[in-house]
Amino acid sequence: MSGETDLRTLISTMRPALGVGAYEFVTTIAPDIDELMSAMVVVREDEGVTLVRAVDESAADAMACITLTVYSSLQAVGLTAAVATALGERGIACNVVAGFHHDHLFVPFARRTDALEALLALGA
Repeated sequence: MSGETDLRTLISTMRPALGVGAYEFVTTIAPDIDELMSAMVVVREDEGVTLVRAVDESAADAMACITLTVYSSLQAVGLTAAVATALGERGIACNVVAGFHHDHLFVPFARRTDALEALLALGA
């Protein structure tokens, strides 16, 4: 199965799930194997390696992770825009990471319930 591509179906079945814990985005030039293996996300850029890793919920830049549990295709068009618009209308920043099966939204930890409510309203 290659995942869903129909935008209406994606939005109506996205079932956002708030993850446990908090995350932070950090950058490093040469992460060690333990850092790589413990990170939820690893992105290589010209300037260094970005890691999304667990952090204490009280950290200043703590982010919550909301997973859209619908199996979305990497070829789907419009889901990221719809989600960004719904969150943007409420003034909630969002960083999206697309996995093979699901999209993961990193939002400010203090706004996690607001973000979840906005996504649930979008899907209703």
